[in-house]
Amino acid sequence: MVQTSPSFGDGLVGLFDHSHDAFCIAGFDGYLKLANPGFARMLGYTVEEMLARPFMDNVHPADRDAVAGVLDELASGRDVFRFEVRQVCADGSVRWLEWNTSTRPGAGVVYGVARDVTDRRVAHEELRALRRTATLIAESAAPHELFAVVAAEVSRVVNVPLVIVARFEADGTATECASYPGEESLFPVGKRWSLDGSNVLTQVRANGQPARIDDYSQLPGQLADAVRRIGIRSTVGVPIVVAGRIWGAMVVSTRKRARLPDDTAARLASFTELLATAIANAQSREALGRLADEQAALRRVATLVARGVSPAEIFAAVSEEVDRLFGLDEATVGRFDPDGPAFVVLGAANRVEGIAIGSRWEINDLYVSSKVLRTGRSARVDAGDLASVGGPIADTLRRQRLISQVGSPIIVAGKLWGAVTVVASDETLPPDTEERLEKFAELAATAIANADSAFELAASRRRIVTAHDEARRHIERDLHDGTQQRLVSLGLSVRNAEALLPPDCSELRSELARVVTGLGDAVAELREIARGIHPAVLSHGGLQPALRTLARRSAIPVELDIATHARFPEPIEVAAYYVASEALANAAKHARASHIEVSLIARADTLLLSIRDDGVGGADPRRGSGLVGLADRVEALGGSIHVHSDAGDGTHIAVRLPVEFESTKDAD
Repeated sequence: MVQTSPSFGDGLVGLFDHSHDAFCIAGFDGYLKLANPGFARMLGYTVEEMLARPFMDNVHPADRDAVAGVLDELASGRDVFRFEVRQVCADGSVRWLEWNTSTRPGAGVVYGVARDVTDRRVAHEELRALRRTATLIAESAAPHELFAVVAAEVSRVVNVPLVIVARFEADGTATECASYPGEESLFPVGKRWSLDGSNVLTQVRANGQPARIDDYSQLPGQLADAVRRIGIRSTVGVPIVVAGRIWGAMVVSTRKRARLPDDTAARLASFTELLATAIANAQSREALGRLADEQAALRRVATLVARGVSPAEIFAAVSEEVDRLFGLDEATVGRFDPDGPAFVVLGAANRVEGIAIGSRWEINDLYVSSKVLRTGRSARVDAGDLASVGGPIADTLRRQRLISQVGSPIIVAGKLWGAVTVVASDETLPPDTEERLEKFAELAATAIANADSAFELAASRRRIVTAHDEARRHIERDLHDGTQQRLVSLGLSVRNAEALLPPDCSELRSELARVVTGLGDAVAELREIARGIHPAVLSHGGLQPALRTLARRSAIPVELDIATHARFPEPIEVAAYYVASEALANAAKHARASHIEVSLIARADTLLLSIRDDGVGGADPRRGSGLVGLADRVEALGGSIHVHSDAGDGTHIAVRLPVEFESTKDAD
């Protein structure tokens, strides 16, 4: 072995022995011939140990091929400068050294000077890792992908064997979002653990500061037990703070006896800051997407409301849209029974158990609908409520994992009408759920108010139509039983008076004959008027004979196609009769038609009346036709009337009337 030689001179000997940089003379036989104490200290050996072992033993396995290539260059007489290589220390750690060499092939040695550039190299690697992470963030990588990449980068750059990224949940648990390496994770990605006892995650969440534990041997808790089982000795956790709130933590661990370095938390901080930025960006994108989805759902429901569809369709649409939007286990729309304390389900979309429309939920504060009923405001029920109250209902809800409920009131005309509710089993509903749900509750309230208004309007119109028809019947009866009978009686009296006149009163007899004829004409005209007011044949025989009578009296030939002989509610028959009567009269006055077709068909719950002529067309009901009033009558009964009258193509009137009719008493 070659030892330190005083031939260098005292100054050189001092530099060699006391420098913090590494000095050495290495032989091409693979051994060091000379090494200064600074080199030995860098790697944790004595000088004697350094000289006694092949210098390749202290080269990191991944760099040995590169070092062999450098030795070949040195053997050929070329000096090598600024060559960086990883050197393995006595304790197994790794240091980066930058070498400058001067070769002496003839003497079989190389002179080398090296500086420890570990900190610079680590800083450079950290910067590169942070840049790669920032690039992924800029490219809007999915959070779960980013978590996995960052965990791998931290393990490599910070030189820790185990890394996890965990998210804190509102129910006091933590969910693992990523781990490295995956096969050595404490628990699989997505696993949720309680934060009871003492562990790094619990400390980070409680204090909002970095935390470390270097001895788990005596710590309580389920997570501490798991840590001991896999042999972790030292752990450091750093909070991930998003928008001023602790979102989760990054935790690094080692099984080695040596504790993690003191600067570990500081080195993790830059990565957690980038993760926080990525999470905030993802949340913003998610919020924008969620807002767009919410607005689209609200528009779909609002369109149904504007179309005036039935409340039952609105309730079904609201529950389905809420279920689709929130992605939850159950969404319902229901009414508070005015006759008793219960919540009656009117619309439901669920994934847990089928909830029948019309089912009743009894009042219990563990149901969020009951809280809405009691307070008149949006409310929620969470796991804490179930735990504090207990009882069979709480047990059932926990068994079904319906641990988070939110409900918003449906207010109609200033009064509490019902509620929209949602239920989640896997997580606590977000704090903005009430606000989002209230928008759907408002649409449901609008639909109910519109339906009530439409119902009241239709009922009012039916009452007017009924009163009008009743008045016409009274007039018809009064004319038939009163005025008409009196005129007939007067005619008979005049004839009797005429028969009593002497033979020489021919002039008076002629005058009385004219009176009798006039009375007969008046009776005939009165009979026609009465028939127009309310035809007796309609009341006595129904719609079929009444239509046949209209056809016989029509000035234009009428072809009848009556496919039903059933009787229908009187308002339905009256409406159909007057539409047919007005259509035939209009055709005779304006259409210049030669033929009219009238058909009557009953299908399921609808009566279909069709009147079609071959006239000149061009009819416009808005220009004063009597069909305008008839349309009001038909629509008041829940029916519809459509007029098609293109110029030169005749006129077609199509009427749909409900077979079942809600009486004005029911409407009231």
